[in-house]
Amino acid sequence: MICNNIKIILERIEKAKNKAGLKKDIELVAVTKTVSIDKIKEAIDSGIKDIGENRIQEAEKKFKEFPETVKIKKHLIGHLQTNKVKKAVELFDLIQSVDSVYLLEEINRQAEKIKKIQECFIEIKISEEETKYGLPPAELESFMEKAVNLKNVKITGIMALAPYFENPEATRPYFKQAYKYFSLLVTHYPLLYLSMGMTDDFEIAIEEGSNMVRIGTGIFGE
Repeated sequence: MICNNIKIILERIEKAKNKAGLKKDIELVAVTKTVSIDKIKEAIDSGIKDIGENRIQEAEKKFKEFPETVKIKKHLIGHLQTNKVKKAVELFDLIQSVDSVYLLEEINRQAEKIKKIQECFIEIKISEEETKYGLPPAELESFMEKAVNLKNVKITGIMALAPYFENPEATRPYFKQAYKYFSLLVTHYPLLYLSMGMTDDFEIAIEEGSNMVRIGTGIFGE
């Protein structure tokens, strides 16, 4: 089932990419929160190369069960508290949810201790919802000015989360907004990724410029 689901998602990604006239590849991150290790291994066997976890504790337990030979990129996509940074830097290849300079500085400190350059995305707030985290867009420029002076972190992209709507089309203005901020930053900084779009809305996100989508339910089911 998982293998077939991945095939369907990849076909839909390709279709959305063609519709938008895009040439670049779209990165697929399989969201594995609450998913069993057996199902994750099945997804990896079916070609998944990137997985996204929300919680440090859950991820740590799972990662211990991965064979040494498994080569996957591990993304932290959930909110990161400062007191969990040390463990996050040890566990994850990429932290997508950096939403303040203070948090980035702590990531830099912990990465320096283990002689690591930690790849990070800035999570920007494009929704008015109080439950959503993210850096206010007005602070993006000052954030990047400080980030470039930190030696143990590397900002390679932006992550954004649109509100949930019954009709995915309603997410379009939010994704347009995120792409606008991404485009502005790209003129000054070597950012590679715009991570936006999930199971319900990833096609709209791709049409609006996303080149990395985070799919959980579409791969693993409810």
